[in-house]
Amino acid sequence: MRGRTTTSARVGTLFALLGIAAAACGPFSNEDQVEAGDDGEVVTVEQVASSPREDTTSALENPTAGGLPSPLIDPNELLAGGPPPDGIPAIDEPKFVRASSATFLEDDEPVLAIEVDGEARAYPIQIMTWHEIVNDTIGGRPVTVSYCPLCNSAIAYDRRLGDRILDFGTSGLLYQSGLVMYDRQTESLWSHFTGEAVIGTLTGEELDLIPMSTVSWSDWLDANADGLVLSRDTGHRRSYGENPYPGYDDVDDPPFAFEGEVDGRLAAKERVVGIRGDDDAVAIRTADLFEARVVEIEVGGDPVVVWLEPGTASALDESSVDGGRDVGATGVFDPTVDGRPLTFEAAKDAFRDTETGSTWDVLGNATDGPLAGSKLTPIEHVDTFWFAWAAFLPDTRIAGI
Repeated sequence: MRGRTTTSARVGTLFALLGIAAAACGPFSNEDQVEAGDDGEVVTVEQVASSPREDTTSALENPTAGGLPSPLIDPNELLAGGPPPDGIPAIDEPKFVRASSATFLEDDEPVLAIEVDGEARAYPIQIMTWHEIVNDTIGGRPVTVSYCPLCNSAIAYDRRLGDRILDFGTSGLLYQSGLVMYDRQTESLWSHFTGEAVIGTLTGEELDLIPMSTVSWSDWLDANADGLVLSRDTGHRRSYGENPYPGYDDVDDPPFAFEGEVDGRLAAKERVVGIRGDDDAVAIRTADLFEARVVEIEVGGDPVVVWLEPGTASALDESSVDGGRDVGATGVFDPTVDGRPLTFEAAKDAFRDTETGSTWDVLGNATDGPLAGSKLTPIEHVDTFWFAWAAFLPDTRIAGI
């Protein structure tokens, strides 16, 4: 019990220090940027302009302010994480390097992988853990990429909402241990986990979720040799590559700032793959996937294939992001190509469909065989801790394997 208490206290202290560090370090100069250690030419991407700030009542300043719509959550259940609003600074003008030049990454290091309209991007968790939000444009589409270390969850959203194009910052608040974002246009508060505005002018509005996976750098690089990788040239001085939450990925350790009841079907910090469909939500234990490698289930009445490729380090285990134990990388896909249903099995360092014998990588690309060049359609999913998934989707079912 003593060790468990110490770990949670350490995370609480860390959050307070993150706010101090943000104020103390702030932006840094071009001379300092060289010290960040990026390799290769920096690439900038034309960004879709966000909508202007609106003259509305700010839920960020006062979640209980009068004149706002009825909130979807109790404002009293919001907890101050330590840093003030934007104390963990979002990246609003992301810079990139070509994949072949990103030598600051180790093979098994985790990156967030997303592809929109044929444009592939990787967002290293060694950077995301210090910023949590990147407002970006991919394939001409305004996108927010978010990462919550305390829930071990990475989720991407389309920033378009009707005629608005939103951009997001960190509120400094937590709900059920999860990141609470705010949009800079109306200063409404949003749940990172659901992509829904929960308090403020936009209460009840929801963003479209975009499929994204956490995979190893080597797996992403093999599939996207010409892709773009978020650069450590962020304009902020941070210890990129270090894990500020060492020991947090411990199934026996309680989650930080979580005041709800843990669904007792699994341990609070059991790793799961969560999949949500129409009026349906499913969780699969990552430990079960390690054994089975490939699982076929139905979500919302539709067939889904879920697989796991070993070789990706936990970002929340050891003091370095690349030094954690192997937690694998997962993929969730519609198992059809051109209307043809496929069944899959694990192969050495890959997957294989039994119909054609084609080989597939963890990102759903056919790399060899009759279907080489084909792609499976990814399905939005979340690699996360059980307590968070069950808190936001309490009616979820656990898939038996």
